Amino acid sequence: MSESSSPPTPGRVGVMLPLDLPVGEVLPYVRRAEELGFHQVWVVEDLGWRGGVAQAATVLASTTNLTVGIGIMPAGARNVAFAAMELATLAQLHPGRLIAGIGHGMPGWMRQVGSWPASPLTLIEEYARALRLLVAGEPGPENGRYVRCEGVVITETPDIVPPVVLGVRGPKSQAVAGEVADGLLLAEPAAPGYITASLRNLGPAAANSPEIVVYDAAAVDDDEEAALTRVRAALESVGEPQWAAHIDPLPFAGELRAHRAASPDAQHFAETMPTEWVRALSIAGTPDQARAAIEARHAAGATSVVLAPAGPDRLAALDSLARALPHRH
Repeated sequence: MSESSSPPTPGRVGVMLPLDLPVGEVLPYVRRAEELGFHQVWVVEDLGWRGGVAQAATVLASTTNLTVGIGIMPAGARNVAFAAMELATLAQLHPGRLIAGIGHGMPGWMRQVGSWPASPLTLIEEYARALRLLVAGEPGPENGRYVRCEGVVITETPDIVPPVVLGVRGPKSQAVAGEVADGLLLAEPAAPGYITASLRNLGPAAANSPEIVVYDAAAVDDDEEAALTRVRAALESVGEPQWAAHIDPLPFAGELRAHRAASPDAQHFAETMPTEWVRALSIAGTPDQARAAIEARHAAGATSVVLAPAGPDRLAALDSLARALPHRH
């Protein structure tokens, strides 16, 4: 019988594996992240780039102690039984080193490949519930509207069952995460106010030490202005409607929308954004300032803060980002 996934350890700091990193830099990047003391590497699965499971397998096999997160696997992209087999195999081969992120996927991408359901909320609820049972070696649940794996049993299961977190932003989807998942993955920007609001959406599950993984664009430099300048391009999208859930809990939400409406395009919006907004929406600045931003997210309830390196040279950025790790203080 498999063990339940262990309670999350707070205070973790990870780094994102950039989806467009040249293939020759992928292994040097993740090995350097481990050398520098990052706790986690998170891989991205965006349509048209690299597959999440393949990346996770490679990172796990190429490192020793890193936890590897998949952020995220769209529920509509894979049959749940076969997804469970992949995750169970990874967790069996690399005990205690995997976190599985599941999400809706971007609607435009999922429609493009014919996998956007009439009820995304129903799909992800059925999918996450079934996935957790299957990976733990339990029979698949009763067939639902979308997920059909009743009675399926996976025999090769891990001793340590990986946490399944939902990468979702809407309050209804986050409430579902509180019912059927081990926690949340919050995409960038994940300011402390957004983390707090998302924990409220989890409902009673928020009292059970869920995994709360947060992404944020990050740049660290002895020159604060240089770091803030590098991170601005990563904030171009935050004024768009689909990011409303991230912005609504923040005190400057109304001003930010007005600024976006007055800007001719997203680039101008980000380049002219007030400095205090950039600080709030990213982890950027001097090592001490970045460390304080990380600590603020942990204080708000994040168990893992994942830094997405900003700027053209992401491999070199790892060394700079590592200067903000709490144990370097």
